Amino acid sequence: MPPLTLLQGTLDLLVLRCLADGPRHGYAIASQIRQHTGGELCVEEAAFYQSLHRLFRQDLLEAEWAPSENNRRARYYSLTTAGRKRLREETGNWRRYVRAIDAVLEGA
Repeated sequence: MPPLTLLQGTLDLLVLRCLADGPRHGYAIASQIRQHTGGELCVEEAAFYQSLHRLFRQDLLEAEWAPSENNRRARYYSLTTAGRKRLREETGNWRRYVRAIDAVLEGA
């Protein structure tokens, strides 16, 4: 089966969650999403980097340049205090959303 297309607005939540455990560069974040979903979600590279830049512009992420595992220069992202707050809020909203959809599906 082909990978699922992400729902509007969910990529930002996934990026924030991946950074909750500590700083990562873009490729590592994308790899973590792919690994945790077993490749079930289709994350387009352009949309992924747009999400990172959008979250950075909203001051939800901070970034610094450092060497990667391959000793290449990479931009490492980490959550700001506002980013952690947004992650908590959006995680709660997502869980409410899933419960509501599931309630309809179970009742159908």
